[in-house]
Amino acid sequence: MWTPATRVQHTRVSKRYQTDLSDAEWALIAAFVPEARTTGRRRQWPMREIVNAIFYVLRGGIAWRLLPKDFPPWQTVYRWFARFRDECLFERINHALVALDRERAGRDASPSAAIIDSQSVKTTESGGPRGLDAGKKIKGRKRHALVDTDGRPLLVEPHTADVQDRDGGGALLQISRGLFPFIEKVWADGGYNHHRVTEATRITVEIVSKIAGQSGFVVLPRRWVVERFFAWVNRNRRLAKDVEATLKSAAAFLYAAAAMLMLRRLARSA
Repeated sequence: MWTPATRVQHTRVSKRYQTDLSDAEWALIAAFVPEARTTGRRRQWPMREIVNAIFYVLRGGIAWRLLPKDFPPWQTVYRWFARFRDECLFERINHALVALDRERAGRDASPSAAIIDSQSVKTTESGGPRGLDAGKKIKGRKRHALVDTDGRPLLVEPHTADVQDRDGGGALLQISRGLFPFIEKVWADGGYNHHRVTEATRITVEIVSKIAGQSGFVVLPRRWVVERFFAWVNRNRRLAKDVEATLKSAAAFLYAAAAMLMLRRLARSA
C-alpha cells in the first residue's frame, strides 16, 4: 500500500525519463558492460545511454522503432541488446546484484532455501515458439521462476506454455545447482508434486497445498513470495505479454527486469 512515506522513498528524481539510471545505479553495473576497443571505430554513444534505452523499451513496452530521438538510434540499441542477450549479460548482472543485496540484508550471498512457481502469459502475432496451457486456458509461454525467501530472483526460464510444471521445474532445479549450490530446500505448489521434480536433485521439495475447503483467494505460506515477484516484473509493460520472437530474447528481458529491480533497491539503500 502506498503511503506518503513510501512515495517519497520510491520517487525517482530524473531530468529526463524515470527509467534512466542514476549515478549510483550505473556504478553498480558499469564493470559488466563491454569496454571500448583500443582499435577500430570509436564508440559514438556511451554504454550508459544504451542501457537506458533498453530499460525504456522494457518499462514502456514500446517497439524498438519507437524509441525517442534523444536516445541512440534504435538499430544501435537493438544491436547491443542482441549482444547482451547472446552473452547472458543481464543474467550475470542479476546474479551479482542478488548476492550484493543479500549481503546488504545481513544474509549469506548464496541462499539455502527458495520458492519455485510458474506464470503463463499470452503471446502476440510476432511469432516464435508457443503452446497451450490446458489448465489456465492460455496459449502462449510459461515463465518459471526461482526466488529466495525474500523474493529476490535467482533464476527465470521461459518456455512454451504446454510444458508442465513437473517438467520445467525439475530442469530449473538442476540448473540452480551450478549457480546456487547451497540451496537445500524449495517450496512449491501441487503442480510440482512429481518425482521429476522431487528426485531431480538433492534439494528437498516441500509442497504447499491449498487449505482444505478453500474458497476464493487465500494467501498461502511461502508461495505468495514468488507471486509477488511476478507482480513486480509485470509492472514492465514489455512483459505484460510475451512479444518476443525467441525464447532467448524473452529470457533477456526477464533478467533485465530483475536486474532493474535489484538496482533500484541497492541504490536506495546506499
